[in-house]
Amino acid sequence: MRTKIVSAFPGTGKSFFHKKYPEISLDSDSSNFSWIKDENGNNTKERNPEFPQNYIDHIKSNIGKYEYIFVSSHKEVRDALLDNCIFFYLVFPSNERKEEFIQRYRDRGNPESFIELIDTNWYNWISDMYWVEHGCEKITMVLDNLEDELNKLNQI
Repeated sequence: MRTKIVSAFPGTGKSFFHKKYPEISLDSDSSNFSWIKDENGNNTKERNPEFPQNYIDHIKSNIGKYEYIFVSSHKEVRDALLDNCIFFYLVFPSNERKEEFIQRYRDRGNPESFIELIDTNWYNWISDMYWVEHGCEKITMVLDNLEDELNKLNQI
């Protein structure tokens, strides 16, 4: 099986796709790898010094088990994918969809701190993905969700 690694911006539909197709996809949340855990297994506010390599190792260990592995779109993760010679699809919305995506985050109950972070950094992050990122196939999301975009490319 050829696994497609999909680095997708928050709110594009990674979790939705995974819930619909759990047998062919893995929704790999980087927060499970990027923070030190406390004695109860909860994330602390201290960064895991193994990140992002521990996340990359997790991704590598699941290649061949799923058709799609959905991963974070954080710059350090994208850089680590490139450093490890892992080809990926980068899915992100166009700049014009900012307000729509901010509303998606509100509708799905994201914390206000998350929404403010996205709101403040939107144009820089989207521009970085569009203009700077290399070594991947970019998909500027024009349809409603990730499933629609993958269908459009005849990837499903």
